[in-house]
Amino acid sequence: MDTGKNIVVTGATGFLGSHLCDRLISEGFKVSILARDQDKARKYDGRVFKTVIGDIADKKAIAELVDGADIVIHLVSNFRTASGPPESYHHINVDGTATLLDASVKAGVERFIHCSTIGVHGSVKSTPANEESPFNPGDLYQETKVESENMVRSSIGKSAMEIVIIRPCSIYGPGDMRMLKMFKMLSKRLFFLVGPCKENFHAVYIDDLVDGFMLALKKPEAAGETFIIGGEKYLPLKDYITVVADAVGAPPPWLKFPYWFFYSAAVVCEAICVPLHIEPPLHRRRVRFYKNNRAFNIEKAKNILGYQPKVSLQEGMKRTAQWYRQNGYLD
Repeated sequence: MDTGKNIVVTGATGFLGSHLCDRLISEGFKVSILARDQDKARKYDGRVFKTVIGDIADKKAIAELVDGADIVIHLVSNFRTASGPPESYHHINVDGTATLLDASVKAGVERFIHCSTIGVHGSVKSTPANEESPFNPGDLYQETKVESENMVRSSIGKSAMEIVIIRPCSIYGPGDMRMLKMFKMLSKRLFFLVGPCKENFHAVYIDDLVDGFMLALKKPEAAGETFIIGGEKYLPLKDYITVVADAVGAPPPWLKFPYWFFYSAAVVCEAICVPLHIEPPLHRRRVRFYKNNRAFNIEKAKNILGYQPKVSLQEGMKRTAQWYRQNGYLD
């Protein structure tokens, strides 16, 4: 592939976006980025072709962003909070995707890569699930991700623009802050189990996921396809937590509480905090982490893209724990 191509990345300052942009820049691609925070975007000063500061649904900003673009990689997604305005999910995940998709077609973009999520499958009833498994969204975030993915898929074949959809498994690695709380609690021997934790969990190390996106970018065979990108293996949540505990040098948690108790407490917390626009200390999405069944088949990505995850869960968790320590998060 011609590395002189102009590649647009939305969500460039996020965890995945930062790693992907670093890879693209290192391989010599001309990168243009969208960011909402000027301060966060400064790390790209002198490294990218174009920086646009604006909202994903701002038609003027997006038209400027994709002008002259060859490939668009759409990573923007709202971070889930229980206290956030519900309308933000539709604005960012649906309206923003529609704005970018329309502008990309008008700009003559060659390929549009849309980042969805395995969350569109919700808690998987029959494992391992694959790209054809039914959607089963469990919250507003997942519902709007289904809506945006369906919208992108419906555009396949309606213009010359090629479309690829990526559904990442649960992302982790150096720089990730979403799993920090688990690492800290395990490190301090404060983590506990909720329910039996027998349901499966499927993660993907950040470098492996970036490999998946790079293959989706380069492979002609990817056009019109949807791919689940995950680690080599999934395992029961209890075993997954044990791997993380080992990475921080702590024993596996032994304290266990019934699932119904914490789920009920989360309902009460949300009922009190959300109307006051206070992020509840406990909410249903976090509790469902212990109950959701997530196990996926990644054979399609292997067969069509040539994807091959390289980092085992044990090695990835050790690297992540080391990064947290080096940056003072586990002190």
